[in-house]
Amino acid sequence: MTTTLAFDPGYGNIKLFGRKGGLVMPSCVSVGSNPSLRRMAGLRTAKPPLRIEVQAGLFHVGENAHDWGRPVENLDFERLTSSPEMLALFYGAITRYGVPTDPVDLIVGLPIASLMGEEASATQQGVRSAFGGTHRWRADGAEHTLTVTAVHVTSQPVGAMFDYLLDDQGALLSSRRAAFKGEMGILGIGLNTVDLLVVRDSSPVQRFTTGGKLGVRRLLELLHPEGTYSLGELDGRLREGSLEVAKALPVWQSEVLGFIERHWGSAFGRFDVVLVVSGGALFLRESLLRRFRERLFVPYDPILATARGLYKYLLMRTRRRQP
Repeated sequence: MTTTLAFDPGYGNIKLFGRKGGLVMPSCVSVGSNPSLRRMAGLRTAKPPLRIEVQAGLFHVGENAHDWGRPVENLDFERLTSSPEMLALFYGAITRYGVPTDPVDLIVGLPIASLMGEEASATQQGVRSAFGGTHRWRADGAEHTLTVTAVHVTSQPVGAMFDYLLDDQGALLSSRRAAFKGEMGILGIGLNTVDLLVVRDSSPVQRFTTGGKLGVRRLLELLHPEGTYSLGELDGRLREGSLEVAKALPVWQSEVLGFIERHWGSAFGRFDVVLVVSGGALFLRESLLRRFRERLFVPYDPILATARGLYKYLLMRTRRRQP
């Protein structure tokens, strides 16, 4: 028996989705470790993050990981294919989710820009090589083994599209069949990237499809340009609501809307729907609603939508292979 899993290696959140539902874990990772402080009167004892040990070394992953070691924040696309910190995050998420004992059929969603240009084939092969095969690691001292027998690679907006089109069993929703044959715009606003994908009759429209590094990181950089906090620390404060964003938000909003305008212009008027996913959708919902009006669709959990849709896609593939 094979376990089906969808993996979205986002720069803000790691997302997994499978038969048991979804998991979201902050994409914070640090290396090295200082000796743990003993309990001190007057101070609470901080809960340590998950410790992942692999051949490359010791990593802390997830919430508060940057408090326990040296932050690792590689925002290049290379991180997705060959970096030990990405594998550490993957192992941490799998550990939190529950390590499957059966072989895994894995689908991975990547940013649009990483799948464009001359390096696209190498990127896909790099992801297959990195995540395929047998994996061994220790999580908080406990040993784990995982075997991935197949790795499928697609873009994150494709996952968002199938989340919209398919039900929880991977069947095409009859009420959205026309959208699949028509023209859909998909907009993903993550921590690192803004992705634009337009699909017509199940094929991408090249001139409307692109990506750029204008995600929530730009808002965080506007808030703290001096670099006194890591992006992971700032992102954590943003989630808690302890960052004052009122002054910087309009600037970032203008950058994102300008990017959309340059590539879509008024052509979105011909789209049947504009799907908006990832964490940035929560900050820009009102401005996007003013632009796209009745065409706008934001799923009930935009952060998890990509991984959920990728999982639905694999279910659809399985259904079609059945006699």
